[in-house]
Amino acid sequence: MSAPVTPMLALASPSWLWLLVPVAALLVLYLLAQRRRTTYAVRFATLPMLERLVPKRPAWRRHVPAVLLLLAFVVLAFAAARPQVDEQVPRERATVIVTVDVSLSMQATDVSPDRLTAAREAAQAFVEGLPDGFNVGIVEFAGSAAVLSEPSPDKAKAIAALDRLELAEGTAIGDGVVTSLAQIEALGDQSTTEDGGEAEPVPAQIVLLSDGTNTVGSSIEQAAAAATEAGVPVSTIAYGTPTGTVEVDGETVPVPVDQPSLDSLADATGGNGYSAETAAELDEVYDDIQSSIGYRTEPRDVTPVVVAAALLLGLLAAGLSLRWFSRLP
Repeated sequence: MSAPVTPMLALASPSWLWLLVPVAALLVLYLLAQRRRTTYAVRFATLPMLERLVPKRPAWRRHVPAVLLLLAFVVLAFAAARPQVDEQVPRERATVIVTVDVSLSMQATDVSPDRLTAAREAAQAFVEGLPDGFNVGIVEFAGSAAVLSEPSPDKAKAIAALDRLELAEGTAIGDGVVTSLAQIEALGDQSTTEDGGEAEPVPAQIVLLSDGTNTVGSSIEQAAAAATEAGVPVSTIAYGTPTGTVEVDGETVPVPVDQPSLDSLADATGGNGYSAETAAELDEVYDDIQSSIGYRTEPRDVTPVVVAAALLLGLLAAGLSLRWFSRLP
């Protein structure tokens, strides 16, 4: 899987930017010197031999080395401030609970071939794409929640569990979250020392897919409070279209997606709220979640790169000055 690339520039020691002050002063002195030079040339412009004594030079060329040298000084000042960029680093371990709604509304065919089948296939691809070593568990919920596969590094076991999803009455979203939290807690206190750093808890996240409104069991608010207390974000996927319907006792019953409730659960727990109306969109959502779970963001020092850029600017200034004027700037 690929990580999202969103580089953010930051300065570890911004106080060193005071070095820009003498650079600015040097720029002012250069501009004053050019002004005095122009005044001197105008004062003696009537001398008949001036054009023979002072060779003509393209005006813009004489400024290029100085500008490049000043730019090199500016870049060096930023180098002293220790610039850093965010870098996506693969995680070594994490716990992910895939929680799937199997209420009767999931048989709606507004998503081909039906909501549940498309959700199962997308979830299996999601699990398959998670890094090796991640603990993956599967929970289903309808009128109540049930654990189909306890979290473990065995992805094949989790994928097989998704084949056992079965439709039932009711929609207990809150219970699905609470049951998933219990599975995370059952793993006990885990820690990891990625890149030789200090031990830190293994991150955990619940990925919950549903198409309906919570109708039984724990409320959305209770589930959100429990997840917040446990420090486990819940990313939700509102799956289906607003026009979805199912047949119940010969009658057509609308089963629109309740995205606001799912979004509120995600927002309250620090997760992300998604929506998908097609199987393709669901695949994209799972890809995005996969990347966010599988990678962590760390600052990477790029001072050597910035210093190298400053050196190249200085060398370019010197080279052009020697080429055009046979002297260093």
